[in-house]
Amino acid sequence: MADKNKPMDTSRLDRVVAEARREADKRMAGYREQSLRIHPWICGRCGREFTRQNLHELTVHHKDHNHDNNPPDGSNWENLCLYCHDNEHQRYVDQVRGYGGGTSSAQSAPATHNPFENLKDLLSKKDP
Repeated sequence: MADKNKPMDTSRLDRVVAEARREADKRMAGYREQSLRIHPWICGRCGREFTRQNLHELTVHHKDHNHDNNPPDGSNWENLCLYCHDNEHQRYVDQVRGYGGGTSSAQSAPATHNPFENLKDLLSKKDP
């Protein structure tokens, strides 16, 4: 059990986090550069075109949302502008949460109750 009065040694944690960030940066630079070489500098959703001056606004989106799936042929990547990329990720989050296009699964299920099922019987009854 750790001594509560002794300060926690965070140097190991700091090293692990720093290494993870370096690896992520290296991975990001690698597939981004590849995607920019392979694919045109056009947003795959809205069609906005990019130049060297605004290329920093073009992102690389992983179609399967797995950032470790980086085939060299670029088949899991598409270039999206910042806005379309954010929208795509929000749509994915909504899908995972079960929001599916603004309707819940309960709303999309067919109705089984028919309030007019016995209407004919009710109308055929004579008033007393």
